[in-house]
Amino acid sequence: MDSRINYGRWPAQAQALFPVGPVNTSHGGTYRCYGSSSSYPNVKPTLSAQPGPFVLPGDNLTLQCHSEAGFDRFALTKDVGLTPTQGLDGQPSPDFPLGRVTRAHGGRYRCYTGHNLSYAWSAPSAPLDILITGMYEKPSLSAQPGPSVPRGENVTLQCRSETSFDNFHLHKVGSPAPPWHLRLRDWAAPSQANFHISPVTSAHGGPYRCYGSRGTSPYLLSHASDPLQLVVSGEKPQPLSIERPDSQLTVRPRRALRRILPWISKGSFTSELWCQ
Repeated sequence: MDSRINYGRWPAQAQALFPVGPVNTSHGGTYRCYGSSSSYPNVKPTLSAQPGPFVLPGDNLTLQCHSEAGFDRFALTKDVGLTPTQGLDGQPSPDFPLGRVTRAHGGRYRCYTGHNLSYAWSAPSAPLDILITGMYEKPSLSAQPGPSVPRGENVTLQCRSETSFDNFHLHKVGSPAPPWHLRLRDWAAPSQANFHISPVTSAHGGPYRCYGSRGTSPYLLSHASDPLQLVVSGEKPQPLSIERPDSQLTVRPRRALRRILPWISKGSFTSELWCQ
């Protein structure tokens, strides 16, 4: 059946005309119509991993492609160069069980969604890196100046290893965000990466782990470091204004003090102290 498509004022408005004639008894019945597009550029699914992007050899791994309602076809690719959407092989389920993890599962994945009635595919999801851990000895993770930091201050998380690594990964345990990644220019042992957080907010609080890897096999990581709990306390301490007239000492705090340092040097003294 030939058709003629008329487009409205906006690209989303389109009409297809299907001429039927001359009509005879064989044309009787119930009709439905469907529309499709050569692509869905504004649709972008999300890809997640169960139990997570960090997996040990032998773990059971499933990748899940999440999309808007109405899409009933799903495809998964692993980056080995550009994958043309014309060559995608879809399936009706958004779940992709990959079975027991081996080193070969490490890599970067994307997923696509589509309709059974169309050959078109959505835009690719954001990439998801599957990282195979347990390949090397674990590094150590520490915080400078310490794991308890006032909100608004700066902190540096240091991942250090006696093994030579040129890539380090920092992950906040339980966060869906991808891990922070730092690449070093020099990977002679011992190696260390500094992850700077500035300024610290309450959202930064929580447990962290770090990993090391080598550029020759970036998806094969060390064992996880022991967890480091970053504690974010109240606001950054405010300075305290002190004035000393000839006859008396007046303290004008900008915030309520828990304690005032018990020393004040004789003669002239500092005009600012810090409350803790």
